[in-house]
Amino acid sequence: MKNAINPLGCTNLKLRQLNRMVTRHYDRHVAEAGLKNTQYALLSHVVRLGPIRPGELARHMQMDASTLTRNLQPLAAQGLLAVGAGSDARSRFVEATEAGIAKRVEGQRAWKVAQTALNGRLGIDRVCALHELLDACIACMDEEAEAEAEAEDMP
Repeated sequence: MKNAINPLGCTNLKLRQLNRMVTRHYDRHVAEAGLKNTQYALLSHVVRLGPIRPGELARHMQMDASTLTRNLQPLAAQGLLAVGAGSDARSRFVEATEAGIAKRVEGQRAWKVAQTALNGRLGIDRVCALHELLDACIACMDEEAEAEAEAEDMP
């Protein structure tokens, strides 16, 4: 029986469990393109937004700058991304190479198969409801982060 007043269990644990399961699902498919799910996501963001400063890319992807740096390295080593100097000595830009753009196209085909399979497994109505709920939760959490940042800026 559901508890209508309070959620049962730890939300963080439930989200992490689902995240691991969904990540494994996508990883199985995207591996056919020689990528991990995280690499495909990073490559896709750079193709779509780049050339882009690493800090801006980290914000778009909701990740720490140090995590982004670790994730950029293998893609740069494979020649899929180029990290170059920006407009001054302290800035850098990340952009996809021609090989990176081609790999992203290959990864996108695998991702589409993964997405279609997940939609079939969960049901399109459930996936749409999940997206709506996740988007609303992300918006709430962004508002919380903004309020915390504003509070830190106050004297």
